[in-house]
Amino acid sequence: MLGYLQTFVEQFNWGALSSAVQRIVGVILCLSVHETCHGLAALALGDPTAKRMHRLSLNPLHHIDWLGLAAMFIAGFGWAKPVPVDMRYFKHPKSGMALTALAGPVSNFLLALAAMGGAALLYRYAPPVSAFALWCFDCLLMTAILSIGLGLFNLIPIPPLDGSKVLFALLPERAYYTLMRYERYGMLVLLLLVWLGVGDGLLSRGIQAVYMAMVGLFF
Repeated sequence: MLGYLQTFVEQFNWGALSSAVQRIVGVILCLSVHETCHGLAALALGDPTAKRMHRLSLNPLHHIDWLGLAAMFIAGFGWAKPVPVDMRYFKHPKSGMALTALAGPVSNFLLALAAMGGAALLYRYAPPVSAFALWCFDCLLMTAILSIGLGLFNLIPIPPLDGSKVLFALLPERAYYTLMRYERYGMLVLLLLVWLGVGDGLLSRGIQAVYMAMVGLFF
């Protein structure tokens, strides 16, 4: 039995496990920051709904949708539990909703900058020569990539993604509220486009371009 366990430990792919843990950490952090900043933006604009429902927290258990989290790993995109927003509290409902929506992707780009900056500091002042330092360095880079991807993906103007709320704010009142009523059906369109791979290449190139720009900024 001892010999079997020793063989298992020696042959186990610890590198793959380490990469999976880094990805889990990155995904949970990106989604939690994204949703929390939606709630903070809404609160700043006068809507206390997210605060009342305890969604102004980086605790991932307040935000994680387990199906959406699984989709993030399997399909390359995912979602968290949407932060509740009541646009009736906004002085200007359409622009308030647009700003609240935009806060999510913006927070992801800022998180990516912070992660890349942390990786640069680690590289310069605590070179990743030890296994733990190297793991932290890779985890920060993974978080930056995932956060860029989540930010760009959410800017796609298809409901219920954040980009649609920004785009819809430019429409006349009647068209805006009509489209908002049918927002939930946009998820079916989104799932179909993801399944067909429409836009995969463009999104990948966008992620790579932003990532390399950040690398050039910090390294």
